[in-house]
Amino acid sequence: MNNEILGVFEEYLSITKMLGSNTTSSYIGDLSSLQEFIGKKSLTSLSSEDIIDFLSQFTNKRTLNRKLSSINTFFRFCHEYNFEHSKISIPMSKLPKTLPKYLSNEEIINYIKLIDRSTPAGPRDYALILFLYASGCRISEALNAQKGDIVDGWLKIRFAKGEKERMVPLAPIALKALEEYLAQQDIRSNYLWLNYKGEKLSRVSAFKIVKKYLNVSPHVLRHSFASALIIGGADLRVVQELLGHSSLVTTQIYTHIQKQNLSDTIQSFHPLRSF
Repeated sequence: MNNEILGVFEEYLSITKMLGSNTTSSYIGDLSSLQEFIGKKSLTSLSSEDIIDFLSQFTNKRTLNRKLSSINTFFRFCHEYNFEHSKISIPMSKLPKTLPKYLSNEEIINYIKLIDRSTPAGPRDYALILFLYASGCRISEALNAQKGDIVDGWLKIRFAKGEKERMVPLAPIALKALEEYLAQQDIRSNYLWLNYKGEKLSRVSAFKIVKKYLNVSPHVLRHSFASALIIGGADLRVVQELLGHSSLVTTQIYTHIQKQNLSDTIQSFHPLRSF
């Protein structure tokens, strides 16, 4: 019975909720861990106490909240589709609000200037970092990008979360670096980013490339893209569209950066600053 319900729930997540495959797998994995913990009990017969017993194993608040989100979503689904008459919902653990880590434009440009583009991998590494910073796309979206997805200076992101499609304009410097990288390729592939074997670049390899030159993860370049736009005065809804966020709430974390920038501007230029 549990396997049958999880199968229906997985279909609900991917088709009805239109969540990406990675997110769906994460939800199912969390519920499978819960199932392993409770043994032969039915998932739909659990009480709040059973779930709290399971969650008490986790001390990291982010891990706890991720698993709790999966469980609450599952029980909302069960209640809505009459798999369970009672609606269980456990409050999330409060997390401190932290700003996403990001690099300034100057930091990124200064770091990538040090890349030796005379080496076989140099043009690719240089172009990849600029591509991530110029587009703000997720690393999975970048690695799935194909040559035909670049049209008139725009990147068509087809493999976004929830299978949604969006268009992002690329800066000329990123387009030029991409053209130079592709021009020196002698391997036929539809994918943009390849390893030395001519195969699609893996997430691990992409992480190592960005870490090597910038000492951060690829996702920090996504934050850097958004932060640069917000600091420059971009509308929050435009940033939401460019990032592919389904909800403006997700994008609103960057308003903290905007407020800090406004505060710094006043401190630097207002005539009362010296009083």
